[in-house]
Amino acid sequence: MTDDVVATRTDRGRVVAWGLWDWGSAAYNAVIVTFIFSVYLVDAVGDDVPGPFRAATWLGLSSAAGAVLIALLAPALGRRTDADGRRKSSLLWLTMAVVAITASLFFVENDWHFLWLGLVLMAAGSVIFELTQVPYFAMLRQVSTPDNVGLVSGFGWAMGYFGGIVLLLICYFGFVTGDGDTRGLLGVPSENGLNIRLIALVAAVWFLLFAIPLFRKVPELPASANDVAPRAGLLDSYRGIWNDIRAMWREDRGTLKFLIASAFFRDGLAGVFAYGAVLAVSVYEITKDDVILFGIAANVISAAGALLAGRWDDRIGPRAVIVFSLTSMLVFGAVLLFVSGPTMFWIFGLGLCLFVGPAQSAARTYLTRITAPGREGQNFGLYAMTGRAVSFMAPLFFALSIWAGNLLFGEDTDRWGIAGIMVVLATGLVLLLRVPAHVEDRARALTP
Repeated sequence: MTDDVVATRTDRGRVVAWGLWDWGSAAYNAVIVTFIFSVYLVDAVGDDVPGPFRAATWLGLSSAAGAVLIALLAPALGRRTDADGRRKSSLLWLTMAVVAITASLFFVENDWHFLWLGLVLMAAGSVIFELTQVPYFAMLRQVSTPDNVGLVSGFGWAMGYFGGIVLLLICYFGFVTGDGDTRGLLGVPSENGLNIRLIALVAAVWFLLFAIPLFRKVPELPASANDVAPRAGLLDSYRGIWNDIRAMWREDRGTLKFLIASAFFRDGLAGVFAYGAVLAVSVYEITKDDVILFGIAANVISAAGALLAGRWDDRIGPRAVIVFSLTSMLVFGAVLLFVSGPTMFWIFGLGLCLFVGPAQSAARTYLTRITAPGREGQNFGLYAMTGRAVSFMAPLFFALSIWAGNLLFGEDTDRWGIAGIMVVLATGLVLLLRVPAHVEDRARALTP
């Protein structure tokens, strides 16, 4: 097994190059999907869309359709890249596709007739972006050693957080802030959404520039010499996936249990960020301007948590980091259920966010450690599939908890949505505790 499959020493240049891809990819996640372009699409472009559905509903439906495609395509992609030795090549083409789609959002003008173009581009971009995670996560073992995989994973995750923060600040102050016909410090005209459409071009260039170092520094994966199936058609890949899952159930049930457990707690982690801003305004009386500041602070503290936990990941193992992080989040979430006011939200909300980064990063290293060399793409494809398979849980429990809480306690408040997210996190924690401890110990035997 060459060191292009499993690194035998740490090359700092490769680690930095790998992390810079995460820094650049935040352009799509933070700017396009979360904070800026999706808001423009719903509140401006589709504000007066005719028909039975509001623009937000159409956005939700298109996102749901994209999630189904991700669940269907990710495992096959991962399996094929392992077998073909085309991990970096797949990442290159997928990255270029995301960059092209992001740039194409420039053509979504502020008119409801362009809503459909925006929805299609956003859905396609989200599908392809999620698929980039499969070969990218699989590369973790190529840039880290068993002694520092946690630290490297935490570094990459922190780079993603920090990259998003820096670009959000550039976009907000350069193109968004202010009123009138021009916006931002650059004085960009706001007519027909030009200032927001230019942000799409900035995001595309940002991702492209910071992705380049990875493709220059990290070598391609050689074609696998193990028993992973050779290159085959898409249907053959799915047959192989089914056979892999059956074999995993018989011979490696611990890994399958971890994939299921992580799907639940990762959905809960996503729910923390998805509904945090909503709760901040509707429950804790945070002003809309301060929500942006809280979002920046939350990303900073999550990144710091990921960096700090990376060292503990390597010392005590990722399982312990995930268990401690999820338990801490449940404690902070329970407190948030009963406190009120902006100060309490800043204290306990940021406390909650401190453990999001460590749990996300440690989940990635856990799967890396328990995966046999040469099968990283296959398992991270299943990782993406299982995550998408339960991605409805946090939104569903969030909504049901608000309904049930208001019904039981006679309150008209979104506060009880916190309990729904905590239920999803707790389910993931309980399932993780049922994963045999020896599964993680086996990692030493799998890595040369």
